[in-house]
Amino acid sequence: MAGYYKLDKEVWDGALAGILNTYRVFAPLKGVKATDYECIGEAHIPDIVYNHPKPVIPLKTFFIPIKENVVADTAGIHPTIIMGIPGCDLAALDLLDKFFLDEDYPDTYYASRRKHTILVGADCHLTDTHCHCTSYGLNPYPEKHHDLSVHVLNGHVWLSSHSEKGAHLLSGILDSVSFESMDEVPLEIQHVRQQQKRELEKRNKRLPNYQESTDAVVNSEASVWHSYSRTCVSCGACATICPTCTCFLLIDRPGFEKVRQLDACQYPGFERTAGGEDPLKRLDNRFKNRYLCKYLYRPEKYEAMACTGCGRCIDACIGKIDKNELLVELTK
Repeated sequence: MAGYYKLDKEVWDGALAGILNTYRVFAPLKGVKATDYECIGEAHIPDIVYNHPKPVIPLKTFFIPIKENVVADTAGIHPTIIMGIPGCDLAALDLLDKFFLDEDYPDTYYASRRKHTILVGADCHLTDTHCHCTSYGLNPYPEKHHDLSVHVLNGHVWLSSHSEKGAHLLSGILDSVSFESMDEVPLEIQHVRQQQKRELEKRNKRLPNYQESTDAVVNSEASVWHSYSRTCVSCGACATICPTCTCFLLIDRPGFEKVRQLDACQYPGFERTAGGEDPLKRLDNRFKNRYLCKYLYRPEKYEAMACTGCGRCIDACIGKIDKNELLVELTK
């Protein structure tokens, strides 16, 4: 079901209420300090935040929870719709899918959640302070991995499908409502996209691109890492909030319980071996290793970017470390 379909906002709200009877739906809602995903009911529909930059938590949290028992029965996974996903989080699935859906060692938990989830992408009609997707060749709108896209403009909702799952859901919505359709991207959507892209490019004009960042990290002096890591408290927030970080621990517990728990390369002891050796014992070495992973190790192994420019790591850093400032300094 290719093309774009225009509905009145009130009509869309009614259709969404009907969807709640079949799917568990997560959508961005405005909190006291930030916008984040919530499992919604019909009463929440008028409060959904559309086309806003990244929710607080990344998309990966729906597929790889912070902690779970990986020998538990997965039969309880429900059909789920996640709405309002920005392009930076969808682009991160390039790496996550290659990591967890490896042909030889697929992760059945991840695969099951992906299979039973419909991803609804959303353009960013605004930009947050640390957004920099365009610096890495991405755009502030979904381009891959989404099943459906939603645009809310001037009291109307534009819908378009991008997969069989999305087409099936969209067909069910359009069967019972009145709508307009067109084959090309509507001009008003094109205008907003161009405007946001120009804004991001202007704001981040000093920031190096992905390859330039890689070269700068590889060829950097130790003094830079020592300087920037001084305020790091090894909390791991940067890794936990990152849409592409995948490191985890497996912990055996009594009762045949095996717990998978997200790990972070900034934690002391992250690479400590049973013999006591620890290549990343020094904080500045751990700090640099994260950048090597993002810009060198992961892209080489998986042929996918390990940073999609969301800027969450800057937002979450207790030590007020700005990744972008570091990269600008390295490329002076």
